[in-house]
Order: sequence, then C-alpha cells, then structure tokens
Amino acid sequence: MLITSPHNPHVRAAARLRDRRQRERQGRTLIDGARELLRAVQACVPLVEVFVCRPLCTGEDAQRVLALLPGRGVKVIELAEPVFAKLAFGDRADGLLAVAPVPHRTLADLQLSPQPLVAVLDGVEKPGNVGAVLRSADGAGLDAVLLADARTDLYNPNAIRASLGTIFTLPVAAASGVEVRDWLKQQQLQIVAARVDGAVPYTQLDFRRPTAIVLGSEAAGLGSRWSGAAVQAVCLPMLGAADSLNVSAAAAVLFYEARRQRSSGPVKE
Repeated sequence: MLITSPHNPHVRAAARLRDRRQRERQGRTLIDGARELLRAVQACVPLVEVFVCRPLCTGEDAQRVLALLPGRGVKVIELAEPVFAKLAFGDRADGLLAVAPVPHRTLADLQLSPQPLVAVLDGVEKPGNVGAVLRSADGAGLDAVLLADARTDLYNPNAIRASLGTIFTLPVAAASGVEVRDWLKQQQLQIVAARVDGAVPYTQLDFRRPTAIVLGSEAAGLGSRWSGAAVQAVCLPMLGAADSLNVSAAAAVLFYEARRQRSSGPVKE
C-alpha cells in the first residue's frame, strides 16, 4: 500500500526522530540516503523499518539496498514523493530512509591494532563536522574515533549522512572527557593535541608510534585536560588571515600525515 498522507502514524513517529530528545528517549535514529543505508545493511545494523519512494530510487546504491531488504525481514513502507520529502534531509533525496536502533559501543568494546591510530573529538558540537571527520578517519584507516564530552549525539542523522555511512564501518564510541583521557593512558597512546598555540609543527612529530590525535571545537578549542607534560601539542601553519582550519579539515591533514609517515617505515627506536 502506498502512503500518501504525512499524518500516517509511522511517518509521524519517524519525523519525531529529527529531535535529539526523541532519539535519546526512543534509542532510535534515522538513516537517510542510499549509500548510508547500504553501509548500514552491510555492517548488519538492525533496522526497524525502511521508508521507500520508488520513483526516487534510481541510483545503483538504492537498487542494491532494495535487493538486500527482502532477506533482512524488515518492514518496508512505500511513500508518495510529497510524503517522503517530509522525512528526507536536505536536497539529496535517494528515495530511502530507515529507522534503526542507535548502536551502542563503549570504550571497553574497542579493539586496537598493535600500532593504533585513534582520533578524539572533544566538545565538537556540529554533527556535520563529526561526520566529515569520520569520513576522513575511514579513508586514512584509523582504528577508532572517540567523542569526548560530545555536544551532539554520535548517531545524529546529519552526522550519519556527512560520514557517508562510514560511521557504521568504523569503530566509534562516546564517553566523558575524563573517561576518554583515562582510556588513552591505559592504552599507552601518545596523545597529540592540535592547538593553535602548539609548539611543534605537525610534520615534525613522529606519528608512527601508537597515537591519539585530539581535536577540539572551533569555538572553544581544547581545554586544560588536553595540556601538560603528557600531551604533545602540535600546530598547523596558518599563512593567511584565519588562525585555524575547520576541525574536519585539520583532522584530514593530521590523519594523512600520520598515514604518510606510517607508510615510510617502522618506528625509530
């Protein structure tokens, strides 16, 4: 049956998940977009229901999702285009949107490689930035991304979309800043903080050691927790009028510098 009314109970319940309080109360979120949903399905993320607008499902990723759904035993709800537009985020409408339980992974669940490279986002509040950092972390092959004292929910639909669904393929967790800092110490990771006032240019630091790269929000930067003798503060050269990069741009620079160094040889003894 094709749903043509935005007042349908399933549609209204899904629309409420645009609000963070409702996502936290229900323990559910929205996955909007064909690529994002395909990666969620491939990562075996359980789905509560999937809304489909057939005329918009023209892309290859959308067709792959539609082919996989029958084997998942998930409820599929067909929507008319005007109704689907009430649920979809932004201008890119791929014809697919799902309701899913929020994945729950703690710091204790993370398993690192022998020479781990981890990112920490401290107090970052824009979900688009969180998603963009996750996308770069996935591309650079990081072991995990941690949110410390997050000001947005990790599985915000906009973070999912900005990550292009890599949030489902990359180990991620959120915890308090104290918990994250203690966990990094337990893992014996070199803590590298990106700071405007950092004393060492980022290219001069050895990222081949087990490392955590810590980045803060553009508004507040990093607090005192990420300073001191146990933290190596690095800076990115700013040669123009601005004094800092967007957090996602800075993250990409640091991640790929670490990857470049790690590709050049083993850690120096």
